[in-house]
Amino acid sequence: MDPALLHARAALDWLLELGADEAIGEEPVNRYALEARSAKPAQAAPPVAAPFVASAPADPVAAARALAEGAGDLPALAAAMDGFDCELKPGARSFVFADGTAGAPLMVVGEAPGRDEDIQGKPFVGAAGQLLDRMLAAIGRDRADPDPARAVYITNVLPWRPPGNRRPETPEIDRWRPFLHRHVELAAPRVLLILGNSPALALLNRGGITQIRGQWTEAAGRPALPSFHPSYLLRNPPAKREAWADLLALNARLRAPS
Repeated sequence: MDPALLHARAALDWLLELGADEAIGEEPVNRYALEARSAKPAQAAPPVAAPFVASAPADPVAAARALAEGAGDLPALAAAMDGFDCELKPGARSFVFADGTAGAPLMVVGEAPGRDEDIQGKPFVGAAGQLLDRMLAAIGRDRADPDPARAVYITNVLPWRPPGNRRPETPEIDRWRPFLHRHVELAAPRVLLILGNSPALALLNRGGITQIRGQWTEAAGRPALPSFHPSYLLRNPPAKREAWADLLALNARLRAPS
């Protein structure tokens, strides 16, 4: 057999194996027109299913509020926060809830976990945390001491580390605010120390920490003192003088009769 014919036959067999069992001409064929000319009666088109319309996602802030209100104690609150849907969770290593002694007279609220906090699963354990420990020790407070005269309880607005240690964004603060307010209610401190803009936004609905620091106010129904975040003090050592004044005011408030 002619080698050319053998080659053509092999190519045709290969096309058949691929499922190409119909010859296609050089001109397009309007098959709708062919069906219209067919002697067969037209068949009714199959019913078309209604398009799927996805329901609007639930309000994350309302969902957070419901979960927070349903937590009757701190372990239940931690479980609710750990299971709460958050875009930060897949990129973080550890859930960071709190450290220190629950029920301490002083509760410190920071922004969000950083690299070291994400590794250890505790708030304020990096360079900023070490500075915070020294600041608290200067007024007789120690997160490792359960004695109410020295105890302190520490947490953050966000329990998950933001990428690149960036600051929490406004939608993230809004989403986690109900949990933070419930956290304060369950921890029941006498006084709040608010460190940085993010906790000020979450608890006071205002930022500008350089303008509001050192001014006593109220947050979550408790006396609250805004001050600089330790990471800011590491970048701006001259601000430590103002932070020390805040600590002295805080210490006086804690020592005053309740």
